[in-house]
Amino acid sequence: MGVFNNLFGSKEPKAEKVSYLNWIPLTSLEQLKTIKEQSKTEAILIFKNSTRCGISRMVIKQFEGLFNEEHKNLKVYYLDLLNYRNVSDEIGYTFQVMHQSPQLLAVKNGVSVYDASHYDITQTDLSRFI
Repeated sequence: MGVFNNLFGSKEPKAEKVSYLNWIPLTSLEQLKTIKEQSKTEAILIFKNSTRCGISRMVIKQFEGLFNEEHKNLKVYYLDLLNYRNVSDEIGYTFQVMHQSPQLLAVKNGVSVYDASHYDITQTDLSRFI
């Protein structure tokens, strides 16, 4: 009956997938100071994303899929770089990384200790930042 349920719908409720990723919107230059301060006690992740890019759309979905219960306490900032270009530029300057999109940075003790872009993001071992 599985095929018919797929075609015509099942009366059984679908189990909702639990998300262990809680995005923190990154929208101001002031937040970069907060990130540097927070990074003194824990790794902070910054995900730079272009909302007009097909690759970015695919990578962000795969990145979200990397998170499990073990990663639920990771702080992950989300930057819409099209709307906050000045913040994106400052990230490059402050953390000495060349601009890419999509891009993932890990900040620890005020410096970028890891960065990846495009599909390399989907290969990131998040456990190393716990």
